[in-house]
Order: sequence, then structure tokens, then C-alpha cells
Amino acid sequence: MTAYHLAVDIGASSGRHIIGWLENGKLQLKEIYRFENRLIEKNGHLCWDIDGLAEHVIQGITACAEAGFAPATMGIDTWAVDFVLLDQNGNRISDAVAYRDERTNTVRRELEEKGILSFEEHYEKTGIQYQKFNTVYQLTALKNEHPEQLEQAECMLMIPDYLNYLLTGKKAQEYTNASTTALVNAYTKNWDQDLIHKLGLPGKIFLPIAEAGTVLGEFSEEIRERTGLNMKVILPATHDTGSAFLAVPAKDENAVFLSSGTWSLLGVENREPITSVSSMEQNFTNEGGYEYRYRYLKNIMGLWMIQNIRKELADENGNRPSFPKLIEEAENAKEFTALLDVDEDRFLAPESMIEEVKKACADSGQAVPQTTGEVMRTVYISLADDYRRAVASLEKLTGKKYTSMNIVGGGSQDMYLNQMTANATGLTVYAGPTEGTALGNLLVQMIEEKEIDSLQSARNIIRDSFEIKEVKPQ
Repeated sequence: MTAYHLAVDIGASSGRHIIGWLENGKLQLKEIYRFENRLIEKNGHLCWDIDGLAEHVIQGITACAEAGFAPATMGIDTWAVDFVLLDQNGNRISDAVAYRDERTNTVRRELEEKGILSFEEHYEKTGIQYQKFNTVYQLTALKNEHPEQLEQAECMLMIPDYLNYLLTGKKAQEYTNASTTALVNAYTKNWDQDLIHKLGLPGKIFLPIAEAGTVLGEFSEEIRERTGLNMKVILPATHDTGSAFLAVPAKDENAVFLSSGTWSLLGVENREPITSVSSMEQNFTNEGGYEYRYRYLKNIMGLWMIQNIRKELADENGNRPSFPKLIEEAENAKEFTALLDVDEDRFLAPESMIEEVKKACADSGQAVPQTTGEVMRTVYISLADDYRRAVASLEKLTGKKYTSMNIVGGGSQDMYLNQMTANATGLTVYAGPTEGTALGNLLVQMIEEKEIDSLQSARNIIRDSFEIKEVKPQ
């Protein structure tokens, strides 16, 4: 009898319910339900519609039953860093404020100016790169604005932990997402109580950390009645990047991983954290991974620039040029060469990405692109060079030589960029699969259910189940 599993994969703009199962040794996928995730203004902050999200999770489970599926297990993954607080009765007492909110803009500086915590000490303990929206800064901002919420709080749950709680009535804080709080010690893999005390945060809100693969429990009676199903809820790598890295079909230990979408997450799996000053200065992070691996990676520019250019080029009816059309124009401009640092802040939210690319070329004394093809080629060259620099930094920091790069996620479909990346880095690129996050979620469930015996076996199954394109440097 076929065992079905459900991955609920929620990103910052949308979520979906995907059923997975093994058939003749290959992984099969079927999307059952898709929904929008949106930000709302609430109590002066930018927040997630957490109640709406919870309702969509339940509606998607109901849709599985209506489609004739009764999955044995399920797991939820989402983005990282955001959380809610619960009181002693298990009721939510805080909004799900989003990482895009501005409440954390000055927190790091204030902590340093008051002599409470230097970032050097912070990084040495946790190994987590500086991002102004890290949970540690969100909690500090909350303490300044609403100390009464922290006083009333009995526990903090990250977003996927809270959604699991609503399904099962059981609270747990899963390791891969907990690590992104920048409050987990990189070496003990547990909450750093000294750090928590130093920041004046209540220690009781931090529950014992559960490892990815932990069985949380089954649906509550209420959820069973609403959905017509009961499932075993398993904690995958609840941080979506943690799940995406799981699905990388690497053949050996010498592969660089690139999760490619709007942003690029480029790195490797390590067995030990790297919390040196050099690592801190280059803004590499040591996020928790499955089986207590460390996802040693860097957040760098991804397809954001291309997405913005495409949006700007829409006609009066809103029709945007296709990605193949933009690639064709870039190829036709192969005589043009300009190189930019795409990680500069100027490319994060410019009024016009096209004009910003032109201005950056002019500011750096290079030829200014005139056509769409020249603008696109500049972006492509610069993205590939960004990957090259990140790989060079990785090799220096880890002392290892890498021989290949595995690209997963939506960006793996851009074969023009894949070829330029192979050329720039000198590495053979293996592109695919595109559904990295949901796959990683499903694999943890299957390993826990003993359908797959190990992570390496899981990665071998992915390689056999999906088209992986090989791109050699030219």
C-alpha cells in the first residue's frame, strides 16, 4: 500500500500543500492546494496574517481529503526569524510582526553603544550573520515597546512551530529555525542562556530544542473533525532553506550548494561551525541543519534584479517579456561587458532597476549599457562573478577545494546563468531540481518513517527522480 506524505511549504509570498510518495524507487509529487501569504498593517507594524495562514493550512489539509489522499504524515516549513508569544493558557498574546518591519533598524547599534553586547562576541557564540531582522533584535525591540508581553509570555514559538501547535496542541521549538534567532549557541546547539540573560530576555520562553525528524504528535480532535483526516505531524527542517539544502543531490563532500530564487543562498554543509573573525567580517552564517549539520552560507543577490527589470519592461497591458526573451537579448549583446557588485545596497529597492544598473556603470567609470540586452548581460555577468567571489571566500574560510556546484530552486531553470556561473567559478554545475524546499520537507518524513534509510540515499533518489542538468565550464 502506497504511503503518502504532505509537505506544507510556506514562503514569504505564497504557500502550497504538496503530496509526495515513492513509486518504483522514484519520488512523485502532486500539488494539492496553493494560497497567498500577505502582509498587513496592524498596531503600527507590518505583520503576517497569521490567523489567515493557519486557516489556509487547515483548508489545504481538507483539500487533500477531497482529492482522495490520506497522508500518513505531514510537515510544515516556512521562512525563518519571525515568531509569536503564547501565555500560560496557550493563547497568542503578540502579533506575528514580519521581518520587513522597521522596528529593528537601530537595535544592534543601541546594544553596542550601551555596552550590552558587541557583535564580535555575539557572532563568536552563535555564528549567525548580522541581519537587522534576526529574532534576537526583534525580541529586544519588543522588550522596549511592549515589555508586558514578554512578562506575560510562557513561551515563544517560531511561525512553523505555532502552526504545528494549532494542529496538535503540542509546543516545540525546532532546531533549524531556532538557530536563526541568533540565540542558540553554535557549539552546544542549545539556547545560550548567558546571552539571553545579558539581553534581559525571560529564559522561560525558550523551550527545549527539538531536532528535525522529531515526531510531534497527531492532530487534535478538533482538527480531525474539521479536516476529516488524522496525520502524524513530523518536524522537518522547518526553516525553508534548511529543507532546500536537504534536497541538494550532491554526489560528494566537495560540492557547493546554491539555493537560487529571488535571493541566492550559497554555501556548504559543515560538521563544525566556523565563528572566526574572518567569517564574521565576510558575513557567513552557521545556520542549523538536518542531523545537526551546519549550513555555512552567505545570503547574496539572486534573481531579484532580473525580476525587477522584467517588471519594468511590462507593456501597457501589464504583459512582461518572458525570461527566454530576456536571455536571448542578453546573448545578442555578448560584445558588451561591464561588471558590478550586485550586493551593494543600491540594488535592494531602487525606483528603477534599469536606471540603477546604468548609473552604477557610470559611477564606476565603465561603459554604460544602452539596450535591454546590454543591461541584462551586465546583470548576468555580475551575478556569476558574485558567485565566483563567494566560492573563493568559502574555500579560504573552510580550507577546502570545491569541485562542483549544485543549484536548486527556481533559478536552476536559467541555463544561461548556469553556464555563466560554471564559466566564472570553473566548477561543473548540476542544475535541479526546482522544488527543493518541499522535497527536503518530504524526505525528512520518509526517513523518519523508515521508507528511506539515510540522507545520502534520499539525495540519490532525488537524482534518479528528477532531471538534473550538467553544465561544464567553457
